[in-house]
Amino acid sequence: MTKPHFWTRFFLCLLFAFLLVGGQARVPSMAQTAATPPPPPEIQEYPVTLDGEVLFEVRQGIGSFTPEERAAAIQHRILQVAEDEDIPVESITIKRVGDRENVSVVQGNRPLVTITRADVGDRLESQEEVAVELTQRIRAAISRYRQDRVPQTLLKNTILAILTTVLTLILCSVILRISAKVFPPVSRWGGERIPPLRLQNFEIISQETVEHWLLRIFQFTRLILLLFVLYLYLTFVFNLFPWTRTFGKNFLNHFLGSLEFILTSIGNYLPNLVAIALISAITYYILKGMRAIFSAIESERLLIPGFYTDWAKPTYNLLQILIIALAAVVVFPYLPGFDSPAFRGISVFLGILFSLGSTSAIANVVGGVILIYTRSFQQGDLIQIGDVQGIVVQKTLLVTRICRPNNQIVTIPNSSLLNSNVTNLSVAIRELDRPLILQTTITLGYDVPWREVYAAMIEAGRRTEGVLAEPSPFVWQTALNDFHISYQLNVYTRDWPRVPCIMSELHENLQDACNEAGIEIMSPSYLALRDGNTSTIPNNYLGDDYFPPGFRIILPK
Repeated sequence: MTKPHFWTRFFLCLLFAFLLVGGQARVPSMAQTAATPPPPPEIQEYPVTLDGEVLFEVRQGIGSFTPEERAAAIQHRILQVAEDEDIPVESITIKRVGDRENVSVVQGNRPLVTITRADVGDRLESQEEVAVELTQRIRAAISRYRQDRVPQTLLKNTILAILTTVLTLILCSVILRISAKVFPPVSRWGGERIPPLRLQNFEIISQETVEHWLLRIFQFTRLILLLFVLYLYLTFVFNLFPWTRTFGKNFLNHFLGSLEFILTSIGNYLPNLVAIALISAITYYILKGMRAIFSAIESERLLIPGFYTDWAKPTYNLLQILIIALAAVVVFPYLPGFDSPAFRGISVFLGILFSLGSTSAIANVVGGVILIYTRSFQQGDLIQIGDVQGIVVQKTLLVTRICRPNNQIVTIPNSSLLNSNVTNLSVAIRELDRPLILQTTITLGYDVPWREVYAAMIEAGRRTEGVLAEPSPFVWQTALNDFHISYQLNVYTRDWPRVPCIMSELHENLQDACNEAGIEIMSPSYLALRDGNTSTIPNNYLGDDYFPPGFRIILPK
């Protein structure tokens, strides 16, 4: 039995021989290179035209005239003769001039074209035969030039162009009307006949998609037909008039040349296009896999210790930007014109513009990222920043928007938030499962018993809607001032979106409870000549038998 190593060595030897023979076939020897003559230089030809029709080409110059200047001079002389209708075409003849070695085509005594021996070259015809042929061409071209500019001919061609335009418009309208009625039922018929593509219970290509693409194919075919009709119309109309005949004759050549250039460019660019498509596909599926992972984290179907669910979406967005930027860097060398000076200049300009104008924006982006991962607050939280208190309605990488209780939206740059103290009134309820403590302070004089003050303030807290009964409200004496005592009422609540309303109602109940207990709120200091003055408590709390006390005069005993 043959050993496996034999086949391995055999294929290796075969591959080496193939490379060796191929290399020898592709690389010529020094002798062959030296023996191969260089290709002859290409001779430039300059055409002489009249009304867009090429009469002949000029390859050689005469005297100090280059071939291009000679062709331009000949064309100018022929055009002068063609524009002068008083000159008969029969006056264009042949005669020898100078040393009789050259033959010229002349009009009267005016030379039009001089044929030298260099113009004839290796051709079998003589100079006279070439001159006779050129004379016939020039005469025929001048006759057509003049005939095309006769008023009767121009009028006939104008009427023909108008009729052609009307017929073309009617034809295009008929095509559009018929296709609009035929294409939809044919597309539905094709969609019913072509089965949908399914993978188990998942429908990859539905019947509606098949009908849609069939309709698009029919519409594309109609567009090609209309463009073909338009091409025939333009070619015919342009050929009717001498001023547009050149474009009419070269219309198809221009179109086919442009189409060939486009197809050749696409063919040459196809390897780069494949690389771009491959990079794009890899990037797409990486992002798709990441989206599935972070969606599972956000919905708590996937738990990662130390990674919070509210980090899932911003982390995915950041990674998405980084991956797309990396893919763009890899794709850029495959783009057309990547190495061009214009592309480099635009890249440098955009880089400088971005560097100069994005300093504050980058600071805000960095601040937004830090705020996300420090978890200072989330969208929907009630926060306090300086004198601004409200609910976070939008949190982006650049700014944070806060809705105040009066529905005013305050926009704060994220870079400013990093330099400010942020008080979050919601995080304790949401994450620590602890109720929020609301505090308010009143100041009363030393003459008011503090136990009565405690009872009145706690009763005010219990009356307030949204305040928890358990834990119950409590009061602290926060300061013993010169003229008064500071009493701080503390109440518990979990209804943090209604904090402004709760505080307002709490203040209302504080006034009612103190007035019912006969406590005057004199804050921060109050100096009154009590004798003869009415109490500051509202009348509905004083009773009907209340009478302001008079001045107390104490006589010495």
